[in-house]
Amino acid sequence: MSNTAEIKVDGKSYELPVIEGTENEQAIDISSLRGSSGIITIDPGFKNTGSTKSAITFLDGEKGILRYRGYSIEDLAEKSNFLEVAYLLIYGELPDKATYDTFVSDITNHTLVHEDVKKILEGFPSTAHPMGVLSSLVCAQTAFYPASLDPNRAASEVDLSIIRLIAKMPTFAAWSYKNQIGHPVNYPDNNLNYTSNFLKMMFATPAEEYEVDPVVADALDKLLILHADHEQNCSTSTVRVVGSSHASMYASISAGINALWGPLHGGANQAVIEMLENIRKDGGDTKKWMAKAKDKNDPFRLMGFGHRVYKNFDPRARIIKKAADDVLAKLGVKDPVLDIAKGLEEEALNDSYFVERKLYPNVDFYSGIIYRALGIPTDMFTVMFAMGRLPGWIAQWKEMRENKEPIGRPRQIYTGSNLRSYVDMSSR
Repeated sequence: MSNTAEIKVDGKSYELPVIEGTENEQAIDISSLRGSSGIITIDPGFKNTGSTKSAITFLDGEKGILRYRGYSIEDLAEKSNFLEVAYLLIYGELPDKATYDTFVSDITNHTLVHEDVKKILEGFPSTAHPMGVLSSLVCAQTAFYPASLDPNRAASEVDLSIIRLIAKMPTFAAWSYKNQIGHPVNYPDNNLNYTSNFLKMMFATPAEEYEVDPVVADALDKLLILHADHEQNCSTSTVRVVGSSHASMYASISAGINALWGPLHGGANQAVIEMLENIRKDGGDTKKWMAKAKDKNDPFRLMGFGHRVYKNFDPRARIIKKAADDVLAKLGVKDPVLDIAKGLEEEALNDSYFVERKLYPNVDFYSGIIYRALGIPTDMFTVMFAMGRLPGWIAQWKEMRENKEPIGRPRQIYTGSNLRSYVDMSSR
């Protein structure tokens, strides 16, 4: 006999099925509740509401577990690479060598963007935020590939759109940066791998030779893997809801980029660097600021420590901490802000207040440190996040469409005025 839940309202009982996922997660299925009772549930922010069934990512915040398609994030970060993880997320299985080689080759052959994209880029002032530029360039691909607007096109054509977007995303990201600093854009170099190609497009100039540091490229590859998907967060849910209207993949991903742009979502690592800058300007006394963080009456909050979902150590932070140490050691960066970051990290990991509350440094703390060390400006941090999250967004959009999920249409509880008679303006 299946498990059920019972809701009683005004003396009437309504029986609802309880469904269970493959990791024993349970949910009360309320999809029939309004039809049988006229009642809806309300859950501001959807913090307790499952909007879909998904086979892509499993996250257990209490135990500090993150898995893509059943594979632990630790294994993938150590043994895989970003494009292999992208294939896994989008298509559900790790590719064999022939499939992987074809996937990488297809992406490599589509890195070049239409020259008219440069005209769109030139329409933005140098003061334009890179996320606004990125979102616009991604959405504009519907104009260059109008067949992508057809929701009923063949699976092979959908795959082509996927390849195109993964291939061109580093170009759009790097060009958004070049636009900001007023430098000429660089074209892709198909002799380089995915992350190395991006780094060259970001930092190479016509004035001098640029050689990609393999330690830096490897650290960036790991960062992209760690950000590749994270269950039904704000931007991912946005991609699925927009896609549920049968909007194109480009439009849906563009919407996800805009959702990620918000400082409460993708801006966490930027907030870390801004906090560290403020501490530096104050004299760099980390003990003073740690004391402020522990003072309940002080409005100061320590950014980059703890996580809304993970109630234990963020599993991504353990991985990226080593990459951060490797990058700092390799580059030999002398930066007082990064010295402050290392001081805060050491104190937090040895302070009983933070240890007891499990307020450990999270992935945003370490990713901010790496981006800072690489010379990436803070308003490009969310662009880096978007580049990493792209395969997850694509996988979620693809799954939603293949499952033929209905158009997203949340309900509400109305709290406005009751019926009123219109009053002529002369009598108001």
